[in-house]
Amino acid sequence: MQNTIFVVDDNDTNLASAKEALKDHYRVMTLPSAAKMFTMLEKVTPDLILLDIEMPEVDGFEALRQLKENEAQADIPVIFLTSMTDADVEVRGFQLGVIDFITKPFSAPVLVNRIKTHLDIDEIIRERTAQLRQKTVQLQHLQNAIIFSFADMVENRDQGTGGHVERTAAYIKILVDAMTEHDVYTDKIKELDIEQFVSSARLHDVGKIAISDLILNKPGKLTDEEYDIMKTHTTEGEKAIDQIASRTDDVEFLRNAKLFAGCHHERWDGKGYPRGLKGADIPIQGRIMALVDVYDALVSERPYKKPFSHEEAVKMIMENAGTQFDPMVADVFSKASEQLAAVKV
Repeated sequence: MQNTIFVVDDNDTNLASAKEALKDHYRVMTLPSAAKMFTMLEKVTPDLILLDIEMPEVDGFEALRQLKENEAQADIPVIFLTSMTDADVEVRGFQLGVIDFITKPFSAPVLVNRIKTHLDIDEIIRERTAQLRQKTVQLQHLQNAIIFSFADMVENRDQGTGGHVERTAAYIKILVDAMTEHDVYTDKIKELDIEQFVSSARLHDVGKIAISDLILNKPGKLTDEEYDIMKTHTTEGEKAIDQIASRTDDVEFLRNAKLFAGCHHERWDGKGYPRGLKGADIPIQGRIMALVDVYDALVSERPYKKPFSHEEAVKMIMENAGTQFDPMVADVFSKASEQLAAVKV
């Protein structure tokens, strides 16, 4: 299949010369202005654009700037066709992202060979990029498998919380998507890699590995002393994640994991633990996990209690919005609660 080349120039002679030089090698589309180019880009994605600089209305520099700002078009290679030879022109072009300059009037062999060279380079880059993306996905799957196994190992020690890790991860994905939909804390969410964010939440209870089975699996109510020990699973989780962080450079994933582990028992009113953080001082990871963690505990059976119904759990959580839970997160939770109720792990 032939590569598609856009030739954009306001001079009919230049368009005709370029088409004649390239027609035996490429599918050539000639366009007399940047406006026509952008209209055509809505229908066709070329493999390379030959772009004149000196054009009325929208010149080549502005057209290139607009191309690079559009995510769908930013990777299309652009070569400037120009009679301008000023060094400042070249500097400005390369700063904007042009890959080469071809001086007008051009010869057909130079035009064909220069385009072939850049298309070959672009193909190599795309192949290498695809390979890197595939390896990144494979590494992400491996990381998720290790995290799942590690979290599952910790969870298996706690005989009363089967499936808790995966359910809370599923709840967080639903809640974060709903927060985006309802424009709640989108300034924080838009900065996140959501898949990585959700995966890191699986480590929120990793600190329980440091808690004695006698306390972790006690069928009755904990004494005050035992409860104080149980509360240390937050800081123990932070320590465990810090140990992992000291041996890797995956900073973002572990930063999220540490905040999930250390802050998921903080309360909006400042009466939580381990640090008594209050309101917006609680990282968003802690505010989200605090809610889904309690919801899952309410609707799940425990050695010391029967499960509450979904409706009862939602009512209890909303009654504690503004005291135990961030009221804005709780409001989104109530709107998405039926989706949470459908989660089965």
